[in-house]
Parts: sequence; structure tokens; C-alpha cells
Amino acid sequence: MRPRLTVPYVLTIATTAALVASCQSKPTPTGPDRSALSTMERVALGANACWFKSADPAFAAYKLAPELNSFSGRPRILVVHKGSPESRPLLVVQAEGNPSKLDAFGPMMDSPTGPRIVHDVTRWASGGKACS
Repeated sequence: MRPRLTVPYVLTIATTAALVASCQSKPTPTGPDRSALSTMERVALGANACWFKSADPAFAAYKLAPELNSFSGRPRILVVHKGSPESRPLLVVQAEGNPSKLDAFGPMMDSPTGPRIVHDVTRWASGGKACS
């Protein structure tokens, strides 16, 4: 003969199961947020600190122009001439999607600074904060 489960016993089992389920932690994502905006925020902070605020000679003639609030879904940063910020950008770094896809283009990418830009932007996009 099987033991009978009484209503209080069944409720205790159900309550215990609900408590155990609520105590289990959900897996937390590892690494930084990969959305386009978060990625470009990291890149903008890194570029500002490492290229411009540090007075890096490779970027001394330029100014950072972040455009992170983009209605196109492509937040970006621009590097422009210091004396004429309205002129055509010399560097555009933008991201799109989630996980974000980065793109960098402009005349600076074909300059001797191009490989360094790629290296720095990739590091900052991945969550690194160091300057090169």
C-alpha cells in the first residue's frame, strides 16, 4: 500500500520547490555588454583618455567628436581636425547590432597610425582599458 500524500504535505513540497527555484541564480553573462551603444561608449572613453587627454602626438592635431546618440542604430565617434571640426572626418569608428559589428574607415586608416587604431579600438571594444 502506498503512503497517502495529504494536502499540507503536498503544499509543503510545492512551496519548497518554489523556494529552491527562486534561490537558484541565473547565469550572469561574462564580459562586457556587446550592444552597439555599449561598445561605442567603451571605445569613446578609451579614445578620449588614450589619444586626446594624454596629449598623444599622433592625435595632437585632431579632436574627438562622439555621436553616440544615433537614430540610425549606428553609434559612432569621429576624429576631425581641431581647427575645423565641421570638415569631413578623418576617422569614423562605428558599431551596429547586438553583438556589435565594428567598422572603422577614413583617411587615418591608411596612415601609419591605422594599425594602432585597429589594435586600440579592438581592445577597448572588448572591455580593455589600457592605452597602447
